[in-house]
Amino acid sequence: MILITRDKITYRFSPDLEPAAVARPGEVVELETHDCFTGQLSTEEDLVTAVDFSRVNPATGPVAVEGAEPGDLLKVTLHEIEVLDWGWSAIIAGFGFLADQFTEPRLWTFEIEPGATTIAFNDRIRVPVRPFAGVMGVAPATDSMLSTIPPRANGGNMDNQYLTAGTTVYFPVFVDGGHFSLGDAHAAQGDGEVAGTGVEAPVRIVYSIDVIKGAGNTMAEPQYETADFYGVTAFATTLDDAARQATRYMIDYLTDAHGLSPEEAYMLCSLAADLKIAEVVDVPHMLVAMHIDKGVLGSLGVMRFE
Repeated sequence: MILITRDKITYRFSPDLEPAAVARPGEVVELETHDCFTGQLSTEEDLVTAVDFSRVNPATGPVAVEGAEPGDLLKVTLHEIEVLDWGWSAIIAGFGFLADQFTEPRLWTFEIEPGATTIAFNDRIRVPVRPFAGVMGVAPATDSMLSTIPPRANGGNMDNQYLTAGTTVYFPVFVDGGHFSLGDAHAAQGDGEVAGTGVEAPVRIVYSIDVIKGAGNTMAEPQYETADFYGVTAFATTLDDAARQATRYMIDYLTDAHGLSPEEAYMLCSLAADLKIAEVVDVPHMLVAMHIDKGVLGSLGVMRFE
């Protein structure tokens, strides 16, 4: 097992970054992540005066994988995601889907006991704990140091609440080694993340990473699955375009993996697949996912590349 401490962080995706570790295909990695502000936040005043926005959305890594090269897929299986001890949510001036209507900063902090299944939002309301990494991605084929903040074809700030323990995520490889990083964990979040934050929290993550040789032409952006459903993701600068592209990716999956005609796949998307707004706050980038239940396909529990 590879252990990576949370001081091995980056705020960029780039093939020029020195790997925090080099993994063999199939190897297990354990690491800790920071919250999305890298521990800078403790009071509402900090939202206005103390946050260095160049230190937002840190990702632990990157991890290079031996033998991974363009044209392959990285297969990342999430085994454990454990919230460490606390989390926070905030309204941040100028940020969020309704930034023009909610202009005053506001901070909520939450104590999260080990093994807790809910978070006390207030005296009456409890929110289920469902931790996941908001940032997950590989290095793009560019000389630029791309920020971890928006979602892109390489992954990035997907903020997709379904990328929890038990999920396998596939990333197209753009550079030798892949260079996979993840961080910006949330203890809880709704689809859309409309106010701009989930319950931002430091976490411990255990995942395994593998290479699927020559399968990179099966997807242009990350896709994922559990025993129960298959999901695709698409980013764009409008929800309309992201939703259209996610639908196109699901059609491609159904024709490639299940032998349907394009017309059959399109109709099945209409009958049995679900569009989900993952996040809308990284303007102009937005991420939409589409899921289909494996039971509909007669392949419940069958993983795509096994």
